[in-house]
Amino acid sequence: MKPFLLSHIGLRLPLLALGLLGSTAARAQTNSTQAVRGEITDAASRAPLPGAVVRWLGTSHAATTDAQGQFVLPRPVQATDGRLIVNALGYGADTIAPGAYVRVALRGSNELQEVKVEAEALSYSALTPTHTQVISSRDLTKSACCNLAESFETNASVEVSTSDAASGAKQIQLLGLDGAYSLLTVDNLPALRGLSTPYRLNYLAGPWIESIDIIKGMGSVVNGYESISGQVNVRLLEPDQTDRLLLNAYVNDFGKFDVNVNTSARLSPQLSTALMLHADHLGTRVDRNRDGFLDLPLATQYNLMNKWKYKSGRAVVSELGVGALRETRQGGQLDFRPEAGNRHYGITQQTDRYTAYNKTSYTWPTRPYQSLGLLVSGTSHAFTSAYGAAEFGDAQRLRREYNGTQRTGLATLLFQSAIGNTAHVYRLGLSYLYDDYPEHLRTGNTAAERERGRRARTEQVPGAFAEYTYQNSRNFTLVGGLRLDRHNLYGWVFTPRLNVKYDATPTTILRVAAGRGFRVANPIAENAGMLVSSRQFLFDANLQPERAWNLGGSLTQYFTLAGRQATFVADYYHTEFQNQIVADAYNMTGLLFSNLSTYGGRSLSRSFQAEVQVEPIKRLQAKAAYKWLDVRTSYAAGLLPKPLVPRHRLFGNLSYATAYDKWRADFTVQGFGRRPLAHAPGHDNGHEASVLRFAPRYALLNAQLARAFKRFDVYAGVENLTNYRQRNPIEGADQPFGHNFDAAMNWGPIYGRLTYLGLRYKLQ
Repeated sequence: MKPFLLSHIGLRLPLLALGLLGSTAARAQTNSTQAVRGEITDAASRAPLPGAVVRWLGTSHAATTDAQGQFVLPRPVQATDGRLIVNALGYGADTIAPGAYVRVALRGSNELQEVKVEAEALSYSALTPTHTQVISSRDLTKSACCNLAESFETNASVEVSTSDAASGAKQIQLLGLDGAYSLLTVDNLPALRGLSTPYRLNYLAGPWIESIDIIKGMGSVVNGYESISGQVNVRLLEPDQTDRLLLNAYVNDFGKFDVNVNTSARLSPQLSTALMLHADHLGTRVDRNRDGFLDLPLATQYNLMNKWKYKSGRAVVSELGVGALRETRQGGQLDFRPEAGNRHYGITQQTDRYTAYNKTSYTWPTRPYQSLGLLVSGTSHAFTSAYGAAEFGDAQRLRREYNGTQRTGLATLLFQSAIGNTAHVYRLGLSYLYDDYPEHLRTGNTAAERERGRRARTEQVPGAFAEYTYQNSRNFTLVGGLRLDRHNLYGWVFTPRLNVKYDATPTTILRVAAGRGFRVANPIAENAGMLVSSRQFLFDANLQPERAWNLGGSLTQYFTLAGRQATFVADYYHTEFQNQIVADAYNMTGLLFSNLSTYGGRSLSRSFQAEVQVEPIKRLQAKAAYKWLDVRTSYAAGLLPKPLVPRHRLFGNLSYATAYDKWRADFTVQGFGRRPLAHAPGHDNGHEASVLRFAPRYALLNAQLARAFKRFDVYAGVENLTNYRQRNPIEGADQPFGHNFDAAMNWGPIYGRLTYLGLRYKLQ
C-alpha cells in the first residue's frame, strides 16, 4: 500500500508542482464576473452613509454608496486579492473580505481606534450560476460540529441519516438520494469517495472546516462525471488566513470526548503552513434502550492533516497537503468481546487511510484572466470489518467479513482564458483517473464461499473537457460544459451539463440546471448497513454503471423585512435514472443487487424545497423550510417508494446573539414525516411488499448556549431535547443469529437525549 502511494506521488510530483493552479484558476474565473452588493452605515447612529467609497484592493475599480448607503460593485479580473477597502470622509477606513452581501459599520475618525465591521455572507449566494447554499464558519458553531456529519444539523438542504442501529455509520441525502450520488469534494478536489462512503462523514473534523458549499443539481464538468444529485464542497482552513492556534475540546454524557488542535505559521511572506490534529474516543458501553446492543459503538480515531501554501506574490500559487487516519470500532451486543470463542454478536472494524494532494496555478502577469493549473491527488484506503460471531465454524451462527482496499490517483490539467473580453471565458482540460478496488465479502469458511465473495476491478479513465461561460455583466450568466471520457471497462462516457442564471431584478434571481451523470457503484460499501442483518447479499451478473439525467431550477428572492435583509428560496429538481444498481430490500430472502432494466421499470427522485430566512429583530436570525420528496424505484414487487426516505420534512432554526457575540443561543427543530420500511428478513408475508409499513412522524429539538470571553468560548448543548427514541430499533435483537435479525431499518434516534459541553480557545 505505502510503496504504491509513494510511487504514485513520485510519478506525479512534477504534476503536483503545477497542481494548485486548477482550483485557483477556477476560482478566479468564477469570481471574475461576480458583483458584490452591500450597505455602509454609521456605527453609532446606524444611519446610512451616502458617498462612501468601496474599492477592490489593488485596483482602481470602485463604487460610491447611494442615498441609502447601498452599493453594487462588479468584480474585475484584476481583483486577485479578493478584499475590499471602505473609505468615508471623517471615518476610519477598513479592509474586509466580502461575502455576497456586505454590511460595514464605520466609526468616526475622532472616536476610538477600533472599527466595527459586520460582513454577512448570505446563505444562498446571489453570484454563482449554480444554486449554491453556503454553511459559514459561524453556522458551524451553532452545534457541536465534531465532524462533517454534524455540520448539517442547522441546514435544511442536506439530511444526515444513520444507516443501521449498531455500526454507527452515517450518510447524507441530497434531493432524496443517498450520499453516493452527490460528489463530495474537499477544497474542490474529489475526495472521500468509493469504499470510504459508509463512514466518510466521520473522517473530516468539524474544527478543520472553514465553510461548506452545497450545490444542488448539476455542477461543473471540471470536477468529473460522477455528480448526479449535486455537490458538497468542504473548504478547509487556509494556512495563511487561519488562527495561529485553535484548541477545541468536547465531552458528552456518554463519556465520548473530542480534542482538536489547529496550528498555523507564516514562515515567510510567501510560505505558510497549518497542522490540524484530531482525536476522539468513546470507551463507555451504553445501552439506554436495554435491547442488549450498544447504542453507539466503541470507537477511537486519530486523524491529522498538514497543509502548505506558497504564494509568489504575482504569478504562482501552490498548495500541498498530506493526511493520515486510523480508526477502530467495536459494536454489537454488550457482552461481545472480539476474542475467539465469544458466543455473542459483535461488529469490529479498522480503517487506515492516507492522502496527499497538490494544487498549483500559474497566472500570466499581463493577462490576469489567463491561467494554467494542475491538480493531483493520491489516496490509499484500507479497512477490515467483521459482523457476527467472533469466529467461523458454527453453522448456527452468522459471521461475515468485509475487507477492502482502494487506491486512487487523480490528475487534472486546466487552462483558462477569455475570448476578446471577460464576458466570454472558457476552460479546457485533460484528466486521468485511476481506481483500484479489491474487495472480499466472506460469508462462510469453505473455499467456494471465500472465492464467491471476491470482487475486484481496476478503472483507468483518461478524459477531456471544455466549459464556456458567458455573462453580460448585468443580469445573465450561462455556463455550458462537455466531457468525454474513455473508461477502460465501459467505453466512452459523454457528459453534457448546463447552468443558467438570470437576474430578473436586482433582488429576484432565477436559475436552471440540467445535465447527465455517470458513476460506477460500489454496492457492498454503499449498503454496508444491510450487513447488520440476516440478509444474504446476492448479485446479478454483469452489473452496469449508473446513468441519470437531472433537471431543475430555483427562485431566489431577496427582500427587506423590518429594515433588514431577508431571503426566500424555492427549488425543484427531477432526477431520472437510465440505469441504477437496485438493492431490493423488499425481497425477504436476501438483498438482491441488479440492474434497473431487470425489473423493466424506472427509478426517479423529485424534490421540492421552500425556505425563508429573516431577521425580525436586531441580532435574531430565523429560518424555516419545508421539503417534499418523491423517491421511487422499480423492485421485484413493483414501483415502490425507497425505504427510509420521508416524504415530508419541516425545519426551523432560531439564533440570537447579544452585542459583540458575548452570548449566543441557538434552537433547531426538525420534523420528519412518515417513511416506508422494508419488512425484516424472513418475514411471514414473504414477497408481499405491497403491504408497506411506515415509521411514525416525529420531531427532534436541539439547543445550544455559548459564552464568549476574550480568548475562548464555552458552549453547552442538548440534542434530542424531548428524549424521543425509536422503539425496538433492532428487530430480533434477542436472537441476533436468527432469520429475522435486522438492524438496518433505523429511522429515528436510538439513544435519546444527549448533553454536551465544549471549549474553544483561539490565538489569532
